[in-house]
Amino acid sequence: MDRLVYGSEPDEPALGPKPGNVYVELVGGPLDGMLLDVTGWDPQEVVDGAILMSEHGRFGPGGRSEYEPADADPGAGGVGRFVWRGDVP
Repeated sequence: MDRLVYGSEPDEPALGPKPGNVYVELVGGPLDGMLLDVTGWDPQEVVDGAILMSEHGRFGPGGRSEYEPADADPGAGGVGRFVWRGDVP
């Protein structure tokens, strides 16, 4: 499944969040402040978190950053935030 992170590329058009989609805010690490589109994810996928490609992490181009759920409040219209756990090669 493609992982869509808004604002991850400086030269990409500002598409922004789409109405009706569900997002988590990425907190900490190289993707801090960006939104990850989790629309259509199974609940277990959300619990598992995500490993995302990141050109700006510890391992540079081709590296990845791992994020895990910090909180969940589906009643607030989203699943909350994913916090950075670290970078992986």
